[in-house]
Amino acid sequence: MKREKSSSDVLWSCFLLRSCAGVQGGFAPTGGWRMPAGSGRGRSVLQRSLSLLLSGLCCLALLSLPVRAEEETGFDLDYYGRFRGQNLSINVFNWGEYISDGSDGSLNVNKAFEELTGITVNYATFATNEELYSKLKGGGARYDIVIPSDYMVARMIEEGMLEPLDFANIPNFENIYPQYRNPEYDPENLYSVPYTAGTVGIIYNTTRVQEPVESWGILWDERYSGDILMFSNSRDAFGVAEKYLGFSLNTTDPAELTACANLLLEQKPLVQAYVMDEIFDKMISGEAAIAPYYAGDYLTMADTNEDLAFSIPKEGTNLFVDAICIPKGAQQKEAAEMYVNFMCEGTVAADNITYIGYTTPNSAAYALLDPEIQEDPVSYPPAEVLENTEPFLALDQETGLLLDSLWTEVLTTDSGYNKWAMPVFVVVAVALSISLTLVRRWRKKRDQFK
Repeated sequence: MKREKSSSDVLWSCFLLRSCAGVQGGFAPTGGWRMPAGSGRGRSVLQRSLSLLLSGLCCLALLSLPVRAEEETGFDLDYYGRFRGQNLSINVFNWGEYISDGSDGSLNVNKAFEELTGITVNYATFATNEELYSKLKGGGARYDIVIPSDYMVARMIEEGMLEPLDFANIPNFENIYPQYRNPEYDPENLYSVPYTAGTVGIIYNTTRVQEPVESWGILWDERYSGDILMFSNSRDAFGVAEKYLGFSLNTTDPAELTACANLLLEQKPLVQAYVMDEIFDKMISGEAAIAPYYAGDYLTMADTNEDLAFSIPKEGTNLFVDAICIPKGAQQKEAAEMYVNFMCEGTVAADNITYIGYTTPNSAAYALLDPEIQEDPVSYPPAEVLENTEPFLALDQETGLLLDSLWTEVLTTDSGYNKWAMPVFVVVAVALSISLTLVRRWRKKRDQFK
């Protein structure tokens, strides 16, 4: 349903003022799928100064002015004010560097939500889907909001780790593009709301890598030994190897997975470090020259280091969606759904996506973006690039165990590994996986006849 406009508070009036002043920042279009150096989402000094000045005026307004009920905005204050005075808090668990936090005069999304609703946001970050999964599975941490990737959403649904959403509390779901609804990872769209989408490509420093970057193979080029970074999570690392070898990102063939593990072992002597969030400092400072990573984060890095460029290899890549979910047993489910709804407000989503640089699945947000952002080939790749992408799907348990075992072997094996060791290891791992599956099936069948 379409929301009626209702009375505003000063916070949102200030945000509208800043938006109207044209200080949301923009990207330099290139017309191709490779982003050249120096064309990140940086803003001019004048824009930054104006943004900071207006943000400061907003803060003063918040301290000195009352809510003006007669002023029109798109916020439903009756809805967002339901929990005021109840001293509620929600615990949000998100990827690092993945929300507009007030830096450079951007909207502080969590602060805005707190001011609007009176609900405190306790915010923490993780580096990989596997870290998120382990935290939730271990039961030692309590969160009301988590933001896993597509394949992890599917796994968590299958294992009963997520709460069904009450979409009556998330009317802004109507802003989500139809193509992002009922996705393969959540076919009935019961458990998730898309947050962002994006691709994986190669980030490189043009002062150190001057040749065209067209293939994943450059990550195995000995000329860049010691200057290469690699993903520290198994799914993305194997995804790079799988695409380079021409395999599906969702292969379950032990022989293909073994070939990928061997390829990653061959690369290991060239790798400076296996990273996730550490990539920001290393690529921005020039400590490393080349790395596979997410398109949106490239834009964040290029905002600081104009020598960085981005390329999607010819072999194809991963197209992913990260989604907002509520874990099973969340203490503040309705307040969490209010947070989801707030993140889907067109104006909030637009400011957030402008800051983090990813692709928005929110039609209302996209309509508010600067035309240069809408045309940016990193955030919004052309059709020929998208045709050569593939999503991650949830792997079956046996394949997941094998992948984890192979990745552990890659990380723990020294550079002088025996090339015959990996096949032997795979045989043992597959045998163990089959044994565990048979035991589980036997126990399940035994329990049925008790």
